[in-house]
Amino acid sequence: MPDKKELEAPLPADVAKEDSVGGMARRLADPKHLKDLFVWCAKVGRDEGFEALWREITFRVNLAFHRDTWKYRADIPTRKQLKEQRKKGVPGGPMFSIISPLYNTPEKFLRQMIGSVCAQSYENWQLVLADASDAAHSNVGAIAKEYAQHDKRILYLRLSQNEGIAGNTNRGIAAAAGSWLTLLDHDDVLYPNALYRVAQEAVKGADFVYSDEIVLSADFKNLVDYHFKPDFEPDYLRGCNYITHLAAFSRELLEKAGGGERSEYDGSQDLELILRLTEKAQKIVHIPYTLYVWRSHENSTASSMETKPYALAAGERALDAHLERVGLAGSAHSIPGCPGAYRVKYELTGQPIISVIIPNKDHAEDLKRCLESLYKKAGYPHFEVIVVENNSEKPETFAYYEKAKAEFANLRVETYTGPFNFSAINNFGRQFAKGSQLLLLNNDIELISDGFLVEMLMYGQREDVGCVGAKLYYPDDRIQHAGVFLGINGTAGHSHKSHPRASAGDLYRLATPQDMMAVTGACLLVKTELYDAMGGLDETDFAVAYNDIDLCLKLWQKGYLNVFTPFAEAYHYESKSRGLDTQSENARRYEREKAAFIRKYGPLIQAGDPYYNRHFNLLFENYGLK
Repeated sequence: MPDKKELEAPLPADVAKEDSVGGMARRLADPKHLKDLFVWCAKVGRDEGFEALWREITFRVNLAFHRDTWKYRADIPTRKQLKEQRKKGVPGGPMFSIISPLYNTPEKFLRQMIGSVCAQSYENWQLVLADASDAAHSNVGAIAKEYAQHDKRILYLRLSQNEGIAGNTNRGIAAAAGSWLTLLDHDDVLYPNALYRVAQEAVKGADFVYSDEIVLSADFKNLVDYHFKPDFEPDYLRGCNYITHLAAFSRELLEKAGGGERSEYDGSQDLELILRLTEKAQKIVHIPYTLYVWRSHENSTASSMETKPYALAAGERALDAHLERVGLAGSAHSIPGCPGAYRVKYELTGQPIISVIIPNKDHAEDLKRCLESLYKKAGYPHFEVIVVENNSEKPETFAYYEKAKAEFANLRVETYTGPFNFSAINNFGRQFAKGSQLLLLNNDIELISDGFLVEMLMYGQREDVGCVGAKLYYPDDRIQHAGVFLGINGTAGHSHKSHPRASAGDLYRLATPQDMMAVTGACLLVKTELYDAMGGLDETDFAVAYNDIDLCLKLWQKGYLNVFTPFAEAYHYESKSRGLDTQSENARRYEREKAAFIRKYGPLIQAGDPYYNRHFNLLFENYGLK
């Protein structure tokens, strides 16, 4: 607080002429000038108080965060919107306790963090500052007390010892009074409408809420990354902590999940907690707006998980514990070159027969390459192959059939005599299948990863999974398929299409398994009973195109997950054996099937794919921003 001498000193001419909190805040937006603002406020007789000052400062700083990203301006609330939110509030909304463990926090970071909380348009909150700073950083406590003196909603706790990030957080949780909790790193900030948006979801029944976030440089001047996230994906969360910030949850949910953070997982304590919370949550809501600013600097996890190798080991242990709790036998392993990403290897719970159905017309060399790769890379002995012959004309094709039957075990050829109808051909092949799992496989697929069928079956065996898709490449090693998103080009498109094979994708979405609305039928595993229950592939409306997506969507609407795994890899010489749908009758047939797809799934398309963030474009398949 300013002393008497400071209050009696004359104001600079450019400051003295200001007559509003907003005008002064614009001149002194840097939090280090907070005392100057207090002096000015007292001198000119303003009575808005410290809250108004902090709100104004933080709002101005938030605008500065985005000076290079104005096309996302819609994410930033206007002053008018914030004013309306404060006035209206959220009737029945909870009290939030924001827990922020402090440790030797730089003054500027600390003031910006506290200021962002004080700037919230939703005012029913408590900020718990759990301070474990060492003796050389006593200024941290002094600054925190300065704010606490002027806002009864700020609770300062001086911890007697540093118990690590989890222990210090738990001290804050124990002192919290709110019915909802959220964690805020001591060097990060909240958007001014963050709690307001979460409160809106809380009153509608959510018990776990998370938002998108933005990563900025330490000085908040340069954009590092956007984290535009999908709606809740359990398989993605097992691959990496894509939720991180902002995550808010009810105290009741925390208690059901076994309480606060656990010190044995320090470094990945947030992932461990989020896993437990989402296991027990009844309604998980994703807010597709950036409500949290994550500061990236040399010591932050936002900068690189590689700075904290112990965190990776803790993440593996956290995932192993999660798998045990949810009854999935398996183990987690860090992915080389992708710090913070994990691969779960599930144990096979049985040895079911997989019936591989391969439609074929001529192109004996393609079929030969497909079969040789299947028998070499399967890594699993319990499978049969049903080649469905459809109107081949070349003698060498039939000669190869005889050779293949002699060379490969459990392979037979069945003849479908009707005109080309991909759905009907696969349904015909299913009649001869003995397996409890079906693998629909194009004849222009070449498997390249070892243990291919094991990887697919790891997911296909799960009761919550419908279809399983593989990672497919063009012959030049660009991505052809990594899951399907609804809405691209008006119907559906492939994720990260044409990205390089080595790319990990946006937020590791090419490096970790994903829950998707659909996967491609070029290589699709599904339980035979589910295939039958859905009536197989639709032979009438989707003879060639969209039949795979239709099958996946029908299963998704029944509550099943469709999973893409990047660890089952293959080349796809796309449409080589049948030609593209761009000419003559093929094009006309494609347009008919496209129209049928839009009629059937128009509401889902309009609602938007829950696994594809609103910020990504719907014109191309490159996973690019709008």
